[in-house]
Amino acid sequence: MRILVVGAGATGGYFGARLAQAGRDVTFLVRGGRAAVLRERGLRISGLGQDQRIEPQIVTAGQPGGPFDVVVVTVKAGGLAGAIADLAPAVGPDTVVIPFLNGMAHLDALAAAFGEDRLLGSVVKVLTTLDDGGGILQLGPLAEWDLGELRGGPSDRVRRILAEIDVPGYTARAVPDALASMWHKWVFIATAGVVTCLMRGPVGAIVAVPGGADFVYAALAEAVAVSTEAGFPVPDPVIAEALGFLTQPGSTFTSSLYRDVTAGLPNEAEHILGDFARRAAEMGLEVPLIDLALMQLRVHEAGRI
Repeated sequence: MRILVVGAGATGGYFGARLAQAGRDVTFLVRGGRAAVLRERGLRISGLGQDQRIEPQIVTAGQPGGPFDVVVVTVKAGGLAGAIADLAPAVGPDTVVIPFLNGMAHLDALAAAFGEDRLLGSVVKVLTTLDDGGGILQLGPLAEWDLGELRGGPSDRVRRILAEIDVPGYTARAVPDALASMWHKWVFIATAGVVTCLMRGPVGAIVAVPGGADFVYAALAEAVAVSTEAGFPVPDPVIAEALGFLTQPGSTFTSSLYRDVTAGLPNEAEHILGDFARRAAEMGLEVPLIDLALMQLRVHEAGRI
């Protein structure tokens, strides 16, 4: 099975590297600057006592060498339009497209470009970031990849792909309702973005001050209400897991949105919080904390530009 991983950042690079280490036929489609780094230094994974390097197969725009059996889209929202144009030649009549992006708006763009029947729903959870040398730094042991059909239960193609991607380094699972899983992750990352961006710090520091835990509960309640109204109620165990993660004393966890903002990088505020707030408004729900975080991020972005 030929797999094309579009992007080789902290998330796509991690999962793609694990597939390559397991002997899978993996190629990375990257832009010129990233290609130069990977050719010079390889794709490295460090942290948690590991120091590993692979020599990835790399292609750039205009030379993807398709078609591929599976295309995994791992870029962030701001790079999606360019990625769609770059990967189009890699898509053949039987290619399956699996996006890693958070939220929901990317599904419409990918369906318009390649057809909804090609798409699988997917949720990944991993604690990684890029280090100063462009390597992947793993910050914690969490590494999961869930996938499934957007509608209906697990299919033969999901089972075939799962058999190929189930490799050491993360947990891979087929889920019966991929859209619900995507919504539930969106609830978590929206909440994490709100609390860390508004409070400008990690969750351990937030819950250590009076009212901090209550603030996290309130932000999560807003996000849960939106998911529920959209038709994807969040099960109690999922809520409990999110609260446990976001209220852990001493935790240094911050959202990727916060890390991008504090690093002065382009961020996914509109994709993660803007689209969430828009859907809440369309459903007649008030989400004051989400709206406040979104306004702060918009002001920050206007100043950055």
